Amino acid sequence: MMTRRVVLLSLLIAFATAPAAAQETIRDVVTLLVTNQAVQTGDFVKDQEAAAATSETLSRALLASLATLPTSASSAGFTYRFNPELGTVERTSTNFGTAFVERSATSGAGQAAFGATWQYARFTRLDGNPLRDGTLITISNRFTDEPEPFDVERLQLEIETATVTGFATVGITDRLDVGVAVPFIWLDLEGERVNMYRGAELEQASAVASATGFGDVSLRAKYDVLSGRRGGLAAAGEYRLPTGREEDLLGTGRRFIRVLAIASVEGPGGAAHANIGWGHGGTSNELTYAFGAAFAPEPRLTLSAELVGRHLSEIGRITETIAPHPTIGGIETLRLTTEELGLTAVNGIGSVKWNFSETWLLKASAILPVTDAGLTAPLRITVGIDYAFGG
Repeated sequence: MMTRRVVLLSLLIAFATAPAAAQETIRDVVTLLVTNQAVQTGDFVKDQEAAAATSETLSRALLASLATLPTSASSAGFTYRFNPELGTVERTSTNFGTAFVERSATSGAGQAAFGATWQYARFTRLDGNPLRDGTLITISNRFTDEPEPFDVERLQLEIETATVTGFATVGITDRLDVGVAVPFIWLDLEGERVNMYRGAELEQASAVASATGFGDVSLRAKYDVLSGRRGGLAAAGEYRLPTGREEDLLGTGRRFIRVLAIASVEGPGGAAHANIGWGHGGTSNELTYAFGAAFAPEPRLTLSAELVGRHLSEIGRITETIAPHPTIGGIETLRLTTEELGLTAVNGIGSVKWNFSETWLLKASAILPVTDAGLTAPLRITVGIDYAFGG
């Protein structure tokens, strides 16, 4: 009898914890990881409502971070303006600008730039909670008269992304730029959920999944409102199309519109820039703000430091909520939900741009989280190349 039970238990575990190759979407895999019960505990009915709520909370939090990873600024590295006194175009800045913070200078009439960036991230935390060590509690149950839970489920997640973004910017007039950014994303997710029930450790779910495809395409425009040799003011707009698959966490599934105010101060060897904007749609309405400074130690090299933040009003930080079990008296269930105060994520960025040949720029950035909000990686790396030309 014991042998039959062991064989049956092994078959159940093997069947339910096999890699989820047949799962259709990344959302399906997240749901399986949080809700699947490979081994029934016999004398206890799981709170399926709590499991579903936790699954939805995790999926939405992952989507808010993965589908809106920061992309490089639309401002071209080379900016020109026609000088009527000289009868020719001339550079309007002695540096190549910041990497993620927009600057007020436009490309110049007839000037164009295109290129691509590659960004890699290996995420380790979600709202400060470790993802990779199996300590993230998704659900737990305890008797109301006991301090410690008798049933605890812990989740381990490994998430990696690589994003290649192609972009182009064209100067329609000396004051107006238009552009487009097209991201292509590789997403790998691997997870395991373990249930500690009355001292026994049971593996309840295991899955591996990947998704590739286009993210949300951005259409951009920038208008130089006021400009001078010492800086200027500009207004910009972004219209993001829902081209990425929401079910695979590659896109938000909704259109997104953002307006941005840009202020710049230019000096002989460097510049400072400030942005503030408001966005509507996507996963949430958001307030964005950014500050950056660029310095050119020599004509072909620009170094920059930036601080980029955003506040999502409709996406809160993950928190633990305790509620009575819906069918069994005397038991409380812990589940993951989100706070209603919104989420503020801030990143610090250090970048270098090198003019290695004529109007070719090679650029690289290191992105570090300043806050632990959302999905964070200890370090994100971005490398790219730009080419500018004009008529």
